[in-house]
Amino acid sequence: MARKKELSELNRLTSEEFIQSKKLPVILCADNIRSGHNIGSLFRIADAFCLESIILGPHCVVPPHQEILKTALGAQNHVAWESVSDLNEALGSLKQKGYRLVGIEQTLHSEFLHQYKIEKTQKYVIVLGHEVHGIQQEVLDILDDFIEIPQFGVKHSLNVSVAAGIVCWQFCERLL
Repeated sequence: MARKKELSELNRLTSEEFIQSKKLPVILCADNIRSGHNIGSLFRIADAFCLESIILGPHCVVPPHQEILKTALGAQNHVAWESVSDLNEALGSLKQKGYRLVGIEQTLHSEFLHQYKIEKTQKYVIVLGHEVHGIQQEVLDILDDFIEIPQFGVKHSLNVSVAAGIVCWQFCERLL
């Protein structure tokens, strides 16, 4: 018979242990994501995969927004994050520090996620765009690579937090 694990069996880190722990060299970046539920989910994803941090671009909701608190479940208290007024400037600075800027977007040059080569020695920024319009063109213009998740249905789009979870799992699996 199957049994759910007790909380004590999950080997969870404390917030302090999380802050001190080694992070995956991945930063999540939200470009114009307006849903607090989606932003809160990004915090949970960053927590789940022990990512470096989150960047919230202009027009993104920021903690302590009620929708974020509802879905982040406290992750906003120990996942490093910053809100920036100029996303291109922040991304340009990270690029100069050796990060590869990867947009999750369907473009003429995007690669399927499972075919994208993830280098163990590389640091990454994963950029996710607005729930309807995607990544803004001026942000697309400075990105290094584009990834899309293969889809086979009618809509060919996923909720931004679902897409982030899928992509972060792939990065986590290949970087560990």
